[in-house]
Amino acid sequence: MFGGAVGFYFLTQCNQTPGLQTPFNPEKKTVVVLGSGWGVTSLLLMLDTKEYNVVVRANKQDDNSKIKGATSSTSIKYDYLVYAVGSKVQTFNIPGVKEHAVFMKELQDAEQMQHRFMGCLETAAFPGPLPEEVDRLLHMVVIGSGPTSVELSGELHDFLEDNLKSWYPELAGKVKITLVEVLPSVLPMFSKQLISYTESTFKESKIDILTKTMVKEVKERSIVLQMPDKSIKEVPCGLVIWAAGNKGSKITQDLMAKLPADQTNRRGIMVDDNLCMQGAEDIFSIGDCTATSYAPTAQVASQQGAYLAQVLHQLAQKDGLEKELKKLESLDVEGDEEMARVQKEIAVTRSKISKIQPKPFHYSHQGTLAYILFITSPAYIGSEKAIADLPFMNGNIASGGVATFLFWRSAYLSTLFSLRNRTLVATDWLKVKLFGRDVSRE
Repeated sequence: MFGGAVGFYFLTQCNQTPGLQTPFNPEKKTVVVLGSGWGVTSLLLMLDTKEYNVVVRANKQDDNSKIKGATSSTSIKYDYLVYAVGSKVQTFNIPGVKEHAVFMKELQDAEQMQHRFMGCLETAAFPGPLPEEVDRLLHMVVIGSGPTSVELSGELHDFLEDNLKSWYPELAGKVKITLVEVLPSVLPMFSKQLISYTESTFKESKIDILTKTMVKEVKERSIVLQMPDKSIKEVPCGLVIWAAGNKGSKITQDLMAKLPADQTNRRGIMVDDNLCMQGAEDIFSIGDCTATSYAPTAQVASQQGAYLAQVLHQLAQKDGLEKELKKLESLDVEGDEEMARVQKEIAVTRSKISKIQPKPFHYSHQGTLAYILFITSPAYIGSEKAIADLPFMNGNIASGGVATFLFWRSAYLSTLFSLRNRTLVATDWLKVKLFGRDVSRE
């Protein structure tokens, strides 16, 4: 047992720091990576740094940070650029979204959402507000129909059931959660069976779902909706959480503008079958900033990153063979026998070079998972639910319930890149289960 504990400690420490940074080698080509998402993480995990100098720039800045340094600029030369800066929140130019809604894109967005959410609860609990104001403060509106919106609604419900009843018992029955979506249903990427399952589960848990409903404006104290019958309704609310889509960032638009003849899709960067940016043979692009036929999900980006690592490995092999070929062709040999040997090596090397042709990227869908919520009704005591749409043979397997929730948890842990991270996440889940969620605002 002691040996196992020592081994576990060793494994968790292996990935705690990046390790020794190797010096720049002018003999190797340089790969510059812009981004820090799932695609980049998968790429760096599989990229052989013995073949390249690798420079990573996250391209993220916390605009809410109180610490502002002096700005500067520099140029980094590269042989290959991996462009994976992700996307920005799509607001569809709806008035008030940027000013009054909170997003769920970055870590600071989640922290701001938690701060605003707890602020609504604490203000509603303070003696004095009118009942109408309390109802407004305790109305949380989530915009969007994807897994992010559904899981967020479920987590809010869980917090209310698991923690709010103890901390704010007088408010527990007054909190209202509304999910708003312009499409006919939530989770359009799932099967109809799982959509119905999710909607019925939310209805049982008193989470309102408004489909075929369009957001017209977000105000400081309310949200203006166009209902399915085209009527306009202004709904008072304390918090609007926006998770309704993505769009390309300004830097992506500027890059595309440099290649107007090749980059004609406004959704994002157009790439070829090898994820190379059309019109720029030394720039690869992966993740949400691209315009492909695949959904902008972590699963797609992760597979793109792994594939691109293989492509770069093949390019490194090709470069090595071309150097070897150039050396062979420059040899000054004497004698027929030696000449025949060199010519044979040249032919073999050329053959090896011609065979290095990266296969086109092909996305292999591994299924879709989403957490719903924790059921506390008498019929489902202690029941945590998730849904899954998994490929099987030539069809799909749709499932939902407690067993699917356990599968969802194990699948999530398996996507993390180190034993240390898996342990931290699992420990955090256990901590929440035993001691409840953190209700502090700081």
